[in-house]
Amino acid sequence: MTDTPDNLRLNQQLCFSLYSASRALTGLYRELLAPLGVTYPQYLVLLALWEKSPLTVSELGAQLQLDSGTLSPLLKRLELLGLLSRNRADHDERVVLVALTERGTALRAEAVTVPDAITEAIGLERAQLIGLRDQVEDVADRVRTAIPTENAKTR
Repeated sequence: MTDTPDNLRLNQQLCFSLYSASRALTGLYRELLAPLGVTYPQYLVLLALWEKSPLTVSELGAQLQLDSGTLSPLLKRLELLGLLSRNRADHDERVVLVALTERGTALRAEAVTVPDAITEAIGLERAQLIGLRDQVEDVADRVRTAIPTENAKTR
């Protein structure tokens, strides 16, 4: 079909470019994180906890934009790896606190080279990379606000 309008061509789709870039980046992260023994989603959990630990499961889910059904298995696996602990809060048994263990804290020193390796692979200057990240975040925010409220549960 050679009469396909430009706006229906695969190479013209922003969603496909973002998808392709995400897959490529995730693949690179997979290679870089293998020596650390963690997956990319586990790395995201660790990044949040390296900034602040402990966090409640709900705080962590909000930061990572993950629901508890997705987050709980990640936390369980990281706990089995000895990188974090999950404990009920003293003030409210319904609240689960997630905290780094000594091993989880120590892993940060090994992971410190990962962002630089990603930046080098992308080949952009730091300011360009920050600008690109900000643009992608802006796109995500705009799309989230454009989603009708009945679909809000799937965000």
